[in-house]
Amino acid sequence: MKKILFILFAFLAFTKADAQVLDPAKWTTSIEKKSETNYILTFNAVIEKDWHIYSQFTPDGGPLPLEIIFKDQKGNFDLVGKAKESKTTKAFNDVFGVDEIFFHDKAQIQQEIKLINTKVTAIQAELNYQICKEVCINLEKKFTFKIPGAAATAVTTEKLAVTDTKLDNVKTDTAAAITVTAKEDIKPVENKTAEQPKPATEKGLWSIFFIAFFSGFAALLTPCVFPMIPMTVSFFTKQSKTKAAGIRNAIIYGISIILIYVLLGFVVTWIFGADALNALSTNVYFNIIFFVLLIVFGASFLGAFEIMLPNSWANKVDSQADRGGIIGILFMALALAIVSFSCTGPIVGTLLVDAASKGGIAPIIGMFGFSLALALPFMLFAMFPGWLHSLPKSGGWLNTVKVVLGFLELAFAFKFLSNADLVLQLHLLEREVFLVIWIAVFGTLAFYLFGKVTLPHDSPLTHISVGRLSLGLLVLSFTIYLIPGLWGAPLKLISAFPPPMEYSESPLGVGGSNAGNTALPEGAKLGPNQIVVFDDYDKGLAYAKTVNKPIMLDFTGHACVNCRRMENNVWSTVNVLPILKNDVVVISLYVDDKRPLPKDEQFTSKSTGAEIETIGDKWTDFMISKYNTNTQPLYVLTDLQGNNLNEKQPTISYVSVEEYETWLKAGISNFKK
Repeated sequence: MKKILFILFAFLAFTKADAQVLDPAKWTTSIEKKSETNYILTFNAVIEKDWHIYSQFTPDGGPLPLEIIFKDQKGNFDLVGKAKESKTTKAFNDVFGVDEIFFHDKAQIQQEIKLINTKVTAIQAELNYQICKEVCINLEKKFTFKIPGAAATAVTTEKLAVTDTKLDNVKTDTAAAITVTAKEDIKPVENKTAEQPKPATEKGLWSIFFIAFFSGFAALLTPCVFPMIPMTVSFFTKQSKTKAAGIRNAIIYGISIILIYVLLGFVVTWIFGADALNALSTNVYFNIIFFVLLIVFGASFLGAFEIMLPNSWANKVDSQADRGGIIGILFMALALAIVSFSCTGPIVGTLLVDAASKGGIAPIIGMFGFSLALALPFMLFAMFPGWLHSLPKSGGWLNTVKVVLGFLELAFAFKFLSNADLVLQLHLLEREVFLVIWIAVFGTLAFYLFGKVTLPHDSPLTHISVGRLSLGLLVLSFTIYLIPGLWGAPLKLISAFPPPMEYSESPLGVGGSNAGNTALPEGAKLGPNQIVVFDDYDKGLAYAKTVNKPIMLDFTGHACVNCRRMENNVWSTVNVLPILKNDVVVISLYVDDKRPLPKDEQFTSKSTGAEIETIGDKWTDFMISKYNTNTQPLYVLTDLQGNNLNEKQPTISYVSVEEYETWLKAGISNFKK
C-alpha cells in the first residue's frame, strides 16, 4: 500500500514534467547469524536492463566506486575483512583511461561483522554508488539491519545524492519495509554477463595476451636470450639420437618454459588474490611503488646496473640439467629463465604490474603470452633447423633493443606516478610536466637511435642501419606530435596516458591566453575545450545578467563518463564550440561534489525532509526539484528569470552533434525574441 501511495504521489507531483526521477536498481537485504557474535549482512540488487553499478574496486580516476558506510561502528562492532562482491564485469574506459569494474543485471554485496557490544540491536548502513547507462545517477541508500532476536525486519531509507540552489528544494527520500530472515542460506549471486559489455571484457584479456606476447618477442631480441636460440637448438638436434627425438626434446623444452612462467603468474595471483591485486593496483602508494619499480627496470635496461639472480641458483639448476630426460630438460628451461633474468626480469615485472591492474587471471594470461613467444622459436627452429641460417648474427643491435625497452619503461613509469598525483590532487605532475617528461624521454630515444647518444654497453657505430634510421624517424615524429600538447592540443593518440586537459598549469596551454581577456569573470574558470564556465548558480546568473546572455545549465559529474564524451565529441565541434563560448553563459553544476556545505547552509529539504549536506546534494536537489530528473548529463537553456527557452524540449542529454546544435540555436533564438 505504501508503495502505491508513493508512486501516486510521485506521479501527481511530476505529471507536467517531461523527464523523470529514475531509480534503476531495486535493493533487498538480509542478515544471517554465523556465530554468537558474528553476522553476515547481505545487500542484493536487481538492476534494470542495460544499466550498471560500479564496483567498490573500480580504480581511482574513473567512475565513482560503490562505498559502504556503517554508522556508530566504534565500540559496537568490527568489520571482518572487506565486503565481498558477486561476479562483476571489467571493461576499459577510453574516456578516463582506466578499467572500470561494474555489476549488471544483479549484484550482491556481503559484509561480515563481529559484535563487540552485545546490547546492539540494529546496524545502520549506507550505500553510495553510481549507476549508469547513457546517463549516470548518483544514489545513496540507507539500511537498518535488525539483529535476529531483536526484530525481523530491516528498514531501508533511500536518498538521492542531491540538493538545492536557492530555488526549490527537493530531495527524494523513500522508506520501505523489507523482510529479512534471521537465518537463511545465502548463496552468491551468479551474474550473467550482459551481452554488450562481454566483448569488452574479453578484449581486455586478449589485449593483455597480445601485449605480453609481443613483449616476449621483444625479450627474444635481447643479448641474454637471442644467442641462446642457435646454441640450444643445436644441442637438441645434435645430441639426440634421431631427428624426431631432437624435435620432441625441443618441444618439451618450450613447454617447460611456458609452464615456468605460467606458474609464476599463478603464484602471484594465488598469493595476493584476484581482488587484492586489483585493490593494490588502484592504491596511491602502490602506484608510487610501481613507478619506482619501472624506473629501476628502465635504468637497468639502459645499462646503469644489471638485475641478476644469485649465481648459486644458476649453478644448482645447471647441475640438475645434466640428469637428462624430461627432468633434465625442465631444469634446462629453468636455467634459461634464471640466466636471462637481467633481460627478461624487467619485462616480466612490468607485465605483472600491468596485469595486476586487471585482476582475476590476468597475471596468468600475461605470463602465458610472454612465455609462448619466448618458447616458440626454440620449438620451430628444432623442427626446421635450416631456418637457423636465416637468423641475423648477434651483435650490438641486441643491446639497442634492450635500450629502446629501457626508454619505454621510463616513459610508462610516469603514468603510475600520474595516477597517484591525480588521486591525491597534489598537482605535482600536471599535464604540461607529464608531456615535457615524455618529450624529453622520446626525444633522447630518437637521438640515441640516430647514434648521437651512446650508453655503457653500446658497440662503436660507423653507420646506422636503414631499420634503425626508420625507427628513429618514427620516434622523432611521435616526439614532435607531443609538442603541440603544451599549447592545448588534445593529443587523442595518447589520451589514456597524460592527465586530462583541465588538470594543468595553464588550461589554455603554455603561452595561451583567455581569448584576449586579462582575467576571468568572478567565480568563473576555464572548463572543457577552454570554455569559460561557472560552478556556482548564483554567480553564473549574476554574470549572465551583466552580459545579457541566456544560461546553459550543465548538470554533470566528475565521474560521469558520458558527460566527458559529450564534452570531447560534441562540445568540441566547430559548430557547437563557438556557441558555447560566445552566445551562452555555461554553469556546470557537479552533482557528485562531496565537499560539505557550510553548516549554516545545510538544511532539510522542504519537499521530502532529506538532509542537504554537500554541494553535490545541493545541485542534484535543484535538478530534481526543478526538472524532475536525476540523470547526467543534463542540459537546460534558461532565460535570466530561470524560465525554459525550449518549450518542446526543455532538457537534453546524451545526443548527437546535430541534435545538440539545433537545440542550442532554438533556445538562443527564443531568448532574442
